[in-house]
Amino acid sequence: MAWCFLKSTFDIDFRLIVMEYRAKSMTEESKKKNSTVKSKVKAPEAKQDVSTLIDKTKTKNKQRKNQIRVYYSLLTIVLLICLAQIGFSAILNLSKTISYQTKINTMKKTKNQAEKRNVKLKQEIKNFSSASSLEAIARNNLKMAGEDEVLVIINTAEEANSDKSDKKNKDIKKKK
Repeated sequence: MAWCFLKSTFDIDFRLIVMEYRAKSMTEESKKKNSTVKSKVKAPEAKQDVSTLIDKTKTKNKQRKNQIRVYYSLLTIVLLICLAQIGFSAILNLSKTISYQTKINTMKKTKNQAEKRNVKLKQEIKNFSSASSLEAIARNNLKMAGEDEVLVIINTAEEANSDKSDKKNKDIKKKK
């Protein structure tokens, strides 16, 4: 097993050495060819080719930068729209929460008022259900008298004046 590992590392090292040798020989050959090519090519044409290549790469770089700018600006617009939507929905939810809280408070107040009124009505029912309270109401409010009783009504000066004004108001309403 160890022998296989050593053999594989030796093969890899040998291959690397061979590749380095070939690369060196190729670079030496390319240098020779380039020197012959340089002598054949005129200098002004080479400068023009280089300048056109530089111009082309500059324009390509500008186009790439413009594309990146457009991409970033679109991305920024989308993010701003998302932020606006989030803000709008947060404000809407907050306003709904406030309105619901006010509705809850008003409902609680009306419930408390209804419970108080209910308690009062229950007390009045208890008061009216007894015979003595019914009799007292009939005597005082309805001016009624019981059997074998005579009802005597004494008007005071204030009551007489209020009765006269009430009769005048009734007469005026009838004429109209």
